[in-house]
Amino acid sequence: MTTTPLRVANCSGFFGDRLSAAREMVDDGPIDVLTGDWLAELTMGVLLKQRHRDPAAGYARTFLTQLEDVLADCLERGIRIVSNAGGLNPRACAAKVEQIASDLGRTVRVAVVDGDDATELVRRARDDGWTAPHLDTGEPFDELAVEVEVASAYLGCWGIAEALQEGADIVITGRVSDASVIVGPAAWHFGWVRDEWDALAGAVAAGHVIECGAQATGGNFSFFSEVPALERPGFPLAEIAADGSAVITKHPGTGGAVTVETVTAQLLYEIDGPRYLNPDVIARFDTLTLEQEGPDRVRISGTRGEPAPDTLKVGLITTPGHRNSVTFVITGDEVPAKADLAQRALWAAIPGGDKAFDEVHVRLLRADRPDPGAPDEATALLTVSVSSRDRSSVAQLARAAVETGLSSYPGFHLTAPPSGGSAYTVFWPTLLPHADSSQTVSFEGREWTAAPPPTRPAPPAPPTAAPSSVRSPAGPTVRSSLGTVLGSRSGDKGGNATLGVWARDDRTYDWLTGWLTEDRWRELLPQAGGLALRPWWMPNLRAAGVTVVGLLGRGVGANLHLDSQGKGLGEYLRARHVELPAALLETPGAV
Repeated sequence: MTTTPLRVANCSGFFGDRLSAAREMVDDGPIDVLTGDWLAELTMGVLLKQRHRDPAAGYARTFLTQLEDVLADCLERGIRIVSNAGGLNPRACAAKVEQIASDLGRTVRVAVVDGDDATELVRRARDDGWTAPHLDTGEPFDELAVEVEVASAYLGCWGIAEALQEGADIVITGRVSDASVIVGPAAWHFGWVRDEWDALAGAVAAGHVIECGAQATGGNFSFFSEVPALERPGFPLAEIAADGSAVITKHPGTGGAVTVETVTAQLLYEIDGPRYLNPDVIARFDTLTLEQEGPDRVRISGTRGEPAPDTLKVGLITTPGHRNSVTFVITGDEVPAKADLAQRALWAAIPGGDKAFDEVHVRLLRADRPDPGAPDEATALLTVSVSSRDRSSVAQLARAAVETGLSSYPGFHLTAPPSGGSAYTVFWPTLLPHADSSQTVSFEGREWTAAPPPTRPAPPAPPTAAPSSVRSPAGPTVRSSLGTVLGSRSGDKGGNATLGVWARDDRTYDWLTGWLTEDRWRELLPQAGGLALRPWWMPNLRAAGVTVVGLLGRGVGANLHLDSQGKGLGEYLRARHVELPAALLETPGAV
């Protein structure tokens, strides 16, 4: 077993990330493994649409674009490549990889790791009476009144590790957990066994930090003005050690920064609390420690692991309807009256009016101001969005809006020509027994099943009570924005919004523990209404967070809100003004 740290570089955080990132990671410094994460809940729906149009599609083509650029160099330098860009069709993606190598006059050893397609398993289970209850709400899948089009199980790292052990240069996977493309190479490199829970948990923590690309190096960071050269931040890499600890860094001379805070922000991203469940281990993020080891070097250590859960997350995807939207530009005075007329005219032009749709969402965004000095300062935008199971219903929205163009408010115009709308997908998370799924490795004419990890029922989440406040500053208060003293990171998990905040110093965290109650969360997030909240705390990161169950409806593909993925929720929270102890504002923020 080697003890040499493994340098894992990530070159993609989502389907659409910077195409040049693979070349930058290969050229700008030494690496051992090049990985990328192309899959998200929304992406799986996009790939499903692609596969509807072309049965040979269903994978992330941008991965192939990157590979054409770097494959020869990776083979020359012995850099292994692991990617989940296979999506819904990893074997077709692997065939394209082999074609790229052939065109370059090179020979490449490509392995495919799949078994994640649980579509038939789900259909059989439903035929036997299983209701596919929603992971968060418990609703039966039949509530959607549609059929499952594809179901993907979130598999783990061991198929990847075995493929690398057999000599694969490139491993293409279907749906694995986001961190698995990093954990698999580490398990192979160090020869970990399946119950080395702490080492696996440490690699999960490192994987979670780097799998979203430049979000670990200053991207989407609350205190972005403190980050140098953020217009082109470098992508992150993890130097993983034999015990699972890791140093998060980036190549010298690249933009952005790796600090305790940028790593903290990413650790808080899209988690549901301190216990981060993965197919191979439960990583306890409330046990890890972050240390600034040097410029752009942050060490993650002490992550504890618990045995793998005996259930797997499975994402059911279906296309239950269509959606459309139209945006009216309103100029000048009397904006509310003009917006009202626009809506009344629109509904009058549609048989059945707004009742013709399953869901209607209207928002008025105002950038207008009194006595404008330029046309943009006299402008407001009224967006009407609709969805329906009936495609013809949504198709009539934009046409009806255009028909009112010469008979509506003064200055009428739209931001775009009419559209017939588009189908939307719903991602439905549920759980199935781990034992019902298996991971298959295909390599050079052989096919085998990767041995699963030992599992046990996941224990209940620990209490979410706030730590005791011991040094909350007394004295006068100043009304100021929470962003003065707190950073945040938010996102989506299905129909839930996740939000984490961290304090920049100990005194602020002590104040936060006595101040941030569940009632305070509800006060700060009135859009949560009567929705269930799952608050949590991580003292080791001076952090707190909450999951707002159902805030995003049926998820990013289906909901009609402007911020359909909850990405701006954290910054909205930071903009809220509260009474802050004046003493906290005298403490310099962390760097």
